[in-house]
Amino acid sequence: MAKARKLKVFQAHFGFYDTIVAAPSQAAAMQAWGVHRNVFDDGRAKLTTEEAAVAAANAHPGTVLKRPVGSDGPFEVEPTSLPELPDVPHGKATRRTGKPAATKAPPPPPSDRSMLSKAEAALRAVDERRKAEEAELDERQAALDAEMAAAEETYVEARRLAQARVATALKAYREAGGRD
Repeated sequence: MAKARKLKVFQAHFGFYDTIVAAPSQAAAMQAWGVHRNVFDDGRAKLTTEEAAVAAANAHPGTVLKRPVGSDGPFEVEPTSLPELPDVPHGKATRRTGKPAATKAPPPPPSDRSMLSKAEAALRAVDERRKAEEAELDERQAALDAEMAAAEETYVEARRLAQARVATALKAYREAGGRD
């Protein structure tokens, strides 16, 4: 019987939520969170021993549980509450630096994908031609194999008959007094 791997509970902050997951390793936790870079290296994720978090995560191993950031509420699969946002002052905000606010540059236009699409289509065409070529070569090889088998069979039968004639002629020669 295989021994079950001990689960550890990992915690990370993503967006508006604190998250936890019970997993056997950091890699498994990152997979559950759906992240590809190591969030443990930059300190965004860590092992937790908080009793309530450990109990909740172990009740749903491998499932990411969330709670609004900054709250001490329970971790849930789909939390219904949103995080509390601080009061934002109304009116004009003053800047400490005295520098004008930087304006956001408009996003760049979407890249032209037409060249990539053409290249991908050309690659597919090359692959399709190769598949057709391989199918044709396989058919020709099968025909050659059949022809070779038939030729081998014809040779074996002709040689058997020729050997029988040699044996018969040798027997008649010896009976007639001939020597090898």
